[in-house]
Amino acid sequence: MGRRWRDTPVPEHNELRPCHPFRSHNRNPTIQRSLGRGVALSELLTTPLHRTHVSMGARMVPFSGWDMPVQYATILEEVDAVRERVGIFDVSHMGRLFISGPGAGAFVSRVFSTDVTKLRRGRAKYGVTCNEEGGIIDDNIVYRLGEERYLYIPNAGNRDAVSAWLHRWAPTDGSVDIDDAADRLAMIAIQGPAAKSTFSKIAGAALDKIRPFRIAPVDIDGESVLVARTGYTGEDGYEIMPSSDSVVSVWNALINAKAIPCGLASRDLLRLEAAFLLHGNDMDTSINPYEAGLDRFVDPDRDDYIPGEALRRIRDEGTSRKLVGFEMVGRGIARHGYDITHGENKIGEVSSGSVSFTLDKNIGFGYVPTDFSALGTQLWIQIRRRSVEAVVRPLPFYSRRAS
Repeated sequence: MGRRWRDTPVPEHNELRPCHPFRSHNRNPTIQRSLGRGVALSELLTTPLHRTHVSMGARMVPFSGWDMPVQYATILEEVDAVRERVGIFDVSHMGRLFISGPGAGAFVSRVFSTDVTKLRRGRAKYGVTCNEEGGIIDDNIVYRLGEERYLYIPNAGNRDAVSAWLHRWAPTDGSVDIDDAADRLAMIAIQGPAAKSTFSKIAGAALDKIRPFRIAPVDIDGESVLVARTGYTGEDGYEIMPSSDSVVSVWNALINAKAIPCGLASRDLLRLEAAFLLHGNDMDTSINPYEAGLDRFVDPDRDDYIPGEALRRIRDEGTSRKLVGFEMVGRGIARHGYDITHGENKIGEVSSGSVSFTLDKNIGFGYVPTDFSALGTQLWIQIRRRSVEAVVRPLPFYSRRAS
């Protein structure tokens, strides 16, 4: 963990800017862009942990139609907690779609980027949901829970879009049931090198059988709770899905076990350091998996895969632009939407950018022509009428093994 930020205030950074409909001292454009402008506070959705966040002093902001905690402490302290120890996040605003029935596996494989029927029970697969043209509707994790039972996780801002897409293509013969469980199940992410030792204080030895990218039911205070060893921070951790009625007690038990509560701002920085993309910033329906560098998660050579024909064509023809990771050489923080130039010509835009407390560097993602995507390529980011030098770097910026 870098030290030069320790005694400095958190600058205006990271891509999270809470937003309309009220002002906040936090400045993070990612959250601001996800707000759903014009949404009244009274219309915002809340998770079952909302009152707990407020009572614990979290700073709340609108995010994708939800009133969510953006920070508990400083972003630096929360990032430090996850990288060095253990932090917990309320991620109940994400979707939880259970798909079952004799046609479930075949159906999910039609809409998801890989063949999930090849997954063993209790395993997870990361991939993307694409439209007929190959544009990315969302990136998702799918878990296989049984012979014909799957759990599909949409991101918060895409819950409705993913649900609508699945229902559009679901067979009408009764062979598939789509059960939206987001109202009755909550979701907590516990992340960090001490995640297992901390969580085991309430979950016991059952965690020993859950290896990375696996899922299993765990008894927590008499309730059978689905627990997945997945996350969005680049650290080891678990995503816990207790009932909405019991989630407060699970949260409080983790706090009592010395987990540090964290908000959306630190989560956004953690995912950027680990090179996890954010839908709405780094990808959307105008971008395909080959441009976004997600082609390793796509198998287009399947007859029943809905965007298969489009993605095969994109793969075979190649793409004119690619997402790259870059490190700032000059002083300045790249933000979403800033122009990327080479010489006097605009060649692309920043999709995400932040100061990295972990690495003591300013980092970001952006889309550039393929000819400018090689490692070591010089780029210039236009920051407040200044051209600031950057250089294309390998991804991820941070990994636990390399740190």
